[in-house]
Amino acid sequence: MDQDGQKPSLKSQRGIIVGLDPGMTVGVAILNLSGEILDVNSFKEISRADITRHIIYYGKTVIVATDVHNPPKMVKKMASSLNSRIFSPNRDLAVSLKNQLVDDYVYPQDQRLPMSRSRLNHNLIPQNAHERDALAAAIQAYKKYQKKLAQIERRTQTLELSPKMVDNVKIMVINEIPITKAINILSEKINPPIHPTGKSYHGGNSSKTSLNGAQNHIKEYKEDKKFQDTLKEGHTPLTSPDIPRLQNRLKSQEKQIRNLQNRNSILEDDIRQYREEIVHLENKIQRLQYQYSQNILQQKEITKKNAIIKGIQEKYNHEKALRQDLEDQLESITRIRAMELSREASPVKIIDSFSRDGIREVASSKNIKDGDIVLLKSSKGGGSHTASLLIEFGVKAVITTDKMSHQAKDVFEKNMIPLLEADKIDLKMTNDFAVIMNKDLNLEIDKWTKNQEEKKKKEDRNKLLKIMDDYKAQRRRSSHDS
Repeated sequence: MDQDGQKPSLKSQRGIIVGLDPGMTVGVAILNLSGEILDVNSFKEISRADITRHIIYYGKTVIVATDVHNPPKMVKKMASSLNSRIFSPNRDLAVSLKNQLVDDYVYPQDQRLPMSRSRLNHNLIPQNAHERDALAAAIQAYKKYQKKLAQIERRTQTLELSPKMVDNVKIMVINEIPITKAINILSEKINPPIHPTGKSYHGGNSSKTSLNGAQNHIKEYKEDKKFQDTLKEGHTPLTSPDIPRLQNRLKSQEKQIRNLQNRNSILEDDIRQYREEIVHLENKIQRLQYQYSQNILQQKEITKKNAIIKGIQEKYNHEKALRQDLEDQLESITRIRAMELSREASPVKIIDSFSRDGIREVASSKNIKDGDIVLLKSSKGGGSHTASLLIEFGVKAVITTDKMSHQAKDVFEKNMIPLLEADKIDLKMTNDFAVIMNKDLNLEIDKWTKNQEEKKKKEDRNKLLKIMDDYKAQRRRSSHDS
């Protein structure tokens, strides 16, 4: 709607950009190709036909814009029915960005922007989220083409074109026709070149054709000037009725020359602009190449430094782990020493593996010595040699958690080293340390010793009985032989 709240006349329609927010409530925002807001509105439960009628009141739709990356079906259908392009952002617009877009556009600090405060209409301010989303989409679409549209307005100022004609150029440019070509097409439609025979030129639209046409028109103009000079001198090679026609043709050619000169000026500006752009791009390429080489050198240096840092970090981690291990060993030894000084309890040194390496590792870290009690977490793999190695250290007793091999067990029993079962004694465990009360230890050792004594007595009795049985058998054999 215009400033008075009335819909514009269909006769004054021009190119427009439409922002659309579909849903139960449809938001519609309309901008002209100069960036001015023509209408911001929302409709509840409205048909697509009614929306189309509302939009076409304001002009010819060039773009239908949405605020999401994937255009909704309604936007696609509206663009198809209005025969227009679709604009969607690279990614969905965040609410904060939409608010900022609308606020900066509706309440600009720069009075040169389309909606300056002095011309602000309250009806053109979004009243809800649907109107805001639609207006944000239209603004985003307009900003994409804003520089080109402004360039078109600058270049057409000297061509005496009506606003509707300028809009036609903008529409062609939005539809991906180059600015110069769009201006040429419009100029040829308004003033087609006239051939001396009286027929219009229908040559190509390229700038080279236009320049050649200008040179041909100048040549024809000079020839017609000669003709006029002959008329002034009193020569009349043609009949009187031909003179007005030729004079009209001369005026038409003069106008064509002016248009071609303007077009030539535009082309020269384009050439100058393209040359400046080439220089700018070449400088940019040089800067990028330099920056790329610097980045490569910097990346190599970073890689080298990272390798050094990684080596130092690995060394630090190794030293840290070694220090922690030593601190743990020291703490363990300190606790063991404290228990050794206590008269109520005895420390138990834990051996994870009943093997030579396992025994030597614990002997090195926890100092196994004469009179110590050791706990075998696993007796698997141990035999007579590993048992003998423990006996060499002078251990007082061995606590087991599982079944030991007969070979190892026999070695311990022959050397009267008590074998105690862990589940039958009150053993207080920590991570790598255990403690047993002395009274419980002595009680279990006494039990084991008594069992061994009884076992030995039984074995001795069985041996004696066997000797007696052998003796009796021998006597019977001797008696039978005699």
